[in-house]
This record gives sequence, C-alpha cells and structure tokens, in this order.
Amino acid sequence: MEIDQPWLPEAAEIRQGTVRLARRLRSERAGEGLSLNKLSVLGHLLRHGPMSPGALAAADHQQPQSLTRVFVELERDGLLRRVPDERDRRQSVLHLTADGRTALARDMAGRDAWLAEALGTLSETEREVLRLAARLMDRLADAPARP
Repeated sequence: MEIDQPWLPEAAEIRQGTVRLARRLRSERAGEGLSLNKLSVLGHLLRHGPMSPGALAAADHQQPQSLTRVFVELERDGLLRRVPDERDRRQSVLHLTADGRTALARDMAGRDAWLAEALGTLSETEREVLRLAARLMDRLADAPARP
C-alpha cells in the first residue's frame, strides 16, 4: 500500500527519536516503580483533573475494561479515589490523591534528573526547541485515531 504523504520521512525521523528517548527514559526508571499503565492513569489525572473511568480510558486510547484492575489497585493503594458522579450516581469519578501525586513525583524523579543533566549539554536554543517540540508532541498525542 502506497501512502501519498509528503511528511512521511519527517514522521519516521520523529518516531525514531521519540521511541529512542522513551526507551532511554524507561531505562532510567527505578525497578520498584509503578507500572506504565499506573503511571499513565495517574499522569492523566494530574494533567486533566478528575475523570470518569471511561473518559480516562478513552484519553489513554484503551478500553475501560483493560484498566479496571489498574483502577482497583491504585484505589487499594490509596493513589486514587472514586467519588460518585454528582449528575449520575451510578457512575464514578476518579480523583488523584495526595499519595498518588507523591508516588507519581517519586517515580518521575530519576528520569527527570537524568533528562535535566542531559539537557545541560545543549544550548539554550536547543532546549527551547525541545520545549516547543514537547508541547507539539502533547498535541499530537491527543489527535484523533485513524479510522
């Protein structure tokens, strides 16, 4: 199948750089840290505030049932709490707890320290380009899925 997209070479280069950096950041994680699914759930709640399980799963491009166990474990560990939805008491809304914020910060600390040190080897202009690229990648991550 041939794809007529003028941005394909750039897309491959961005994907490769993103994947390599993501692997490197994963290697900087402490062994006893949270699972990637748990980090993702807590990160969504930190960035976007309280959400329903369905909305959070959709934002993470997953099915709600595939995160059910993750929600239960995070709630059991006190990292999130469920509150009945005020509009529909049959539904719940997930909230990040103070312990959840602390666990997320602790898990990110090592990777942030490594990245801060690596950024120190770049010029101010290069760091600014990466700050802009990070914002753009966040926007791209929220782009609609292909049909």
